[in-house]
Amino acid sequence: MTSPIEVRVAASEEDLKACFAVRREVFVVEQSVPESIEYDTYDADAVHVLAVAADGTPLGTGRLLHGPAALGKTGAPEVGSLGRLAVARSARGLGVGRLLVRAIEAEAARLGLSAVDLGAQTHALGFYERLGYAAHGPEFQDAGIPHRAMRRPLP
Repeated sequence: MTSPIEVRVAASEEDLKACFAVRREVFVVEQSVPESIEYDTYDADAVHVLAVAADGTPLGTGRLLHGPAALGKTGAPEVGSLGRLAVARSARGLGVGRLLVRAIEAEAARLGLSAVDLGAQTHALGFYERLGYAAHGPEFQDAGIPHRAMRRPLP
């Protein structure tokens, strides 16, 4: 039996529009992140992943920065940066976030990266810890929301 949730690398313009729509719903509308900072120059070179329901409804998204784009965030060329992880309100509690994180990690491994870093909103630390991430460094603000840096070495 196949899962009713499909997670894939966003390969088409339609997929990217769906990714950005979920991000807008979660970050801009729900969390009041200014739209002017939600979308950035990193989007052009990032690997975007998209989770969709069996009927094609977008459920969640996330992105992976690698190479020069990630270097500024991670400080190490072999470390990727997971970001913009967003799950639609209607899909929360269904395991979509976990599926997205694992898909991003799989893509990072495919690209030869040795670890994945992220900046977790502090309310989500437990979620990422259950997936093997460890927090480090002090709390910091991003878009007015408290965050902590986290990392997970890839197997």
